[in-house]
Amino acid sequence: MKLISYYIPIVFLISACSTKKDHTRAVIKNITVSLYASANVKATDQYTVTSTVPGIVKQINVNPGDLVKAGEILFVLENREAVLNAANARQALDFTTSNSRASSERLQEAIYQVQVAKEKYQLDSAFYYRQKILWEQNIGTRLDFDQRHLAFTTSAINYDAANKSLAQLKKQLKNDLELSKINYSISKKRQTDYLIKSEIDGKVFDVIKNKGELITTQTTLCVLGKPDQFYLEMNVDEKDIIKINLSQRVEITMDSYQGQSFSGRVSKIYPIMDERSRTFKVEAVFLNPPGKLYPNLTAEVNIIVSVKKNAMLIPRNYLDKNNCVWLKGDIKKKVITGVQDEKNVEILHGLDTQETIYKPD
Repeated sequence: MKLISYYIPIVFLISACSTKKDHTRAVIKNITVSLYASANVKATDQYTVTSTVPGIVKQINVNPGDLVKAGEILFVLENREAVLNAANARQALDFTTSNSRASSERLQEAIYQVQVAKEKYQLDSAFYYRQKILWEQNIGTRLDFDQRHLAFTTSAINYDAANKSLAQLKKQLKNDLELSKINYSISKKRQTDYLIKSEIDGKVFDVIKNKGELITTQTTLCVLGKPDQFYLEMNVDEKDIIKINLSQRVEITMDSYQGQSFSGRVSKIYPIMDERSRTFKVEAVFLNPPGKLYPNLTAEVNIIVSVKKNAMLIPRNYLDKNNCVWLKGDIKKKVITGVQDEKNVEILHGLDTQETIYKPD
């Protein structure tokens, strides 16, 4: 009797341990193949506002949350030097303009010199050709002919020089005036560089700098973007980029909306790889966006690459690291796997739906 009383509990214990071990069977169902990527929420047309000139922040006209129009002045920088430069350029332009008008006397004088040289040339030319005819008739002396020829040649040179001098004077006066106008325009434009304006109709998401701070052309002043238009920006590894296509569906989860899932689609693929991270930048838009979104919120995205129908699936945690499953009696069986998702893996060969498998220890 004692032997029997000990035997029964032992059998029961072994049986209980065996039934408690997790087990399942393969099932036939569809599996969605996707690529995972972490993402950040960005506002449409989002950009960081910088200055084209260094300076000191004199005035701040916006606060975080403000709506602004394109061309609206966001920041004013100290521009005392620019104002002085513009004033100097204005004085230089006025002087050049005045000088240009006064130099009409110089032009008249140059024109007069051309006229005198022309008349002298015409007179010496007439004397020369008359003397030449006489010389060909053996009338007159060689000295008379040479003197007329020298006077004619000298007059021709002087006439040509007078014309060139007049043309040069006109060109110089015109260039001086144009240069003064350009310098003044540049100085005026330089003044406007100290007024930092919005490039878009949008919302001020953040103001980085304070009044009185020194900035450079690399300093971020604030962040702007569209107030109600957002997209997702993610980085996809180079080994996966060939699987990504425009308009592919994406499933989105966010820490800000735990327990909820949102759908979207791939909207843009940048055709160049970041050499440092070996990734490609990919953008996606929401098809059913949540009620509230903010720039730089984080998200997890599954890009749907394909859907395989009627695949044989088992839970991923029932497959050990050697691609084996465990059958009854601790029998280890090698299988060939296919695609997988977060929970399941496809079995191509080595198992059927009638075999029970056990979760590896």
